[in-house]
Amino acid sequence: MEYYSTNHNKRNVSLREAVVKGLAADRGLFMPERIPTLPSAFFKNIGNLSLQEISYAVANTLFGSDIDSSVLKNIVYDTLNFDIPLIHVNGDIYSLELFHGPTAAFKDVGARFMARLLGHFTRQDDSGMVNVLVATSGDTGSAVANGFLGVEGVRVFVLYPKGKVSKIQEAQFTTLGQNITAIEVNGTFDDCQRLVKSAFIDDDLNAKMKLSSANSINVARFLPQMFYYFHAYAQLLQRGQADKDIVMAVPSGNFGNITAGLIAKRMGLPIKRFIAANNRNDIFYQYLLTGKYEPRASISTIANAMDVGDPSNFARVLDLYGNSHDRICQDISGCSYSDEQIGDTLADTYHRHGYLLDPHGAVAYRALIEGLKVGEAGIFIETAHPAKFKDTVESIIGESIPIPEKLEKFMNGTKQTVKMSSGFAAFKKFLISVD
Repeated sequence: MEYYSTNHNKRNVSLREAVVKGLAADRGLFMPERIPTLPSAFFKNIGNLSLQEISYAVANTLFGSDIDSSVLKNIVYDTLNFDIPLIHVNGDIYSLELFHGPTAAFKDVGARFMARLLGHFTRQDDSGMVNVLVATSGDTGSAVANGFLGVEGVRVFVLYPKGKVSKIQEAQFTTLGQNITAIEVNGTFDDCQRLVKSAFIDDDLNAKMKLSSANSINVARFLPQMFYYFHAYAQLLQRGQADKDIVMAVPSGNFGNITAGLIAKRMGLPIKRFIAANNRNDIFYQYLLTGKYEPRASISTIANAMDVGDPSNFARVLDLYGNSHDRICQDISGCSYSDEQIGDTLADTYHRHGYLLDPHGAVAYRALIEGLKVGEAGIFIETAHPAKFKDTVESIIGESIPIPEKLEKFMNGTKQTVKMSSGFAAFKKFLISVD
């Protein structure tokens, strides 16, 4: 399988090159040249398969021509050594809990898979250190840092906006040391993302060091997120909901998560439609309404991981649908909620149904409450453990919530950061100095 750029200006590349480079030479995002369909027999038997078995079948269909089957199976099984349960919340609405991994966030799936795949490729290639750059608005940094911790031949730089991630999120990538460097940027997430993108297009910097990305612009980060959509469907079948049309509500920031779901649909997963659930950073929702994509500066909200003003993966959504606004609107609807609405939903769901949402999951749950139709079953993506936003959640529900042990251990570490302005010159100088 080869991978092409969404800008369609350069040659196709192998999976290895797409993963190691992260971004195409023409600054586009890599996409698989074709999206294979899974056989009908797979879906007939999917309710009897484990998360790991389902994920390997999907991975082998997409990556099997490029990686030895035993290596790929080991990568998948090692990545997914935790549960991803589907929990009933209310009526025909279910939560897909993606916070049972080591950093308690959905990005553990993609980050762990990418770390293992990139590690496999770098062990086969002795051409020098790979420097992974990742911008984070919260959970990406912790998942990537922990996924790559100690991986030989890979050095990770996590850029995050000063004062705009929760204390637990920050502790998860600033206390690790070893091959992980945390860079505290005096700016927004969009500034962090701009620094990363600027590094990739700087010829002088790329001549001096090998750069790769671990944001969802990397195919090895976003494509594995398909796995849990298939697993959610399997669990819904086990609950006797085979006669319902399935609607997936996805908290949407940089749009890697929902793009993975859209590709899963192309591979045959019977999802009727998606809801891209936004906070006040509703650039995509406005695109759905108007047909015009108009990026803007991000706004800080209590659902901070979704505070993105120019979603990178919008290019992939456009590519999937041939730049057709009408076709996109057939599969995806949208919504946008204020902090007050997110807080009201979180509190109401906890007090009425006994289910504690995190602020991001609350956005997607509210989208289903307001948008689910008769004959449909809704699944929303619960992206992170509520304790990662402890102060916010406790202020909303008026109760104290415990911090899981795996999160508590990060709080006991020593913070180590490099403070940085939002200017590219300083960032470039720093990277060159450490190479």
